Amino acid sequence: MSTGEPATIVKREKRKSFLTRHLPLEHETALFVLVSALDLMMTWVLLYRTAGGPVGEIVESNPLANFFLMRWGLRGLVGFKFGVVLFVCLIAQYIALHDMRKGSFVLKAGTLVVSGVVVYSLSLYLRHQHLLGSVW
Repeated sequence: MSTGEPATIVKREKRKSFLTRHLPLEHETALFVLVSALDLMMTWVLLYRTAGGPVGEIVESNPLANFFLMRWGLRGLVGFKFGVVLFVCLIAQYIALHDMRKGSFVLKAGTLVVSGVVVYSLSLYLRHQHLLGSVW
């Protein structure tokens, strides 16, 4: 056994523990990301699956998101929405370093707000489909 082997083993164990340990607020973060993905899916459905229906054109109501949509299309919208998700997650993790309960609150509040947007989007979609007389 050479003198370099124990240090390599220690480095390997540190790397393994870094890659396998749980992040703070892991559950809250995963739920926020999931609901945000549902929001993106509902936005896509409303913008691209209901265009030209009897209630008129459905548009992105968030002016900043609409800017990215108009400038760079769906890729821009996806980039914007997940940029916001990343920003919120990073802010919540930073807050959690100082106060775990406040960091958790930020993610739970964000999840609640985005869930409301998803439910509203779903109701718009169902209302639109009812006027068209079809479900998809």
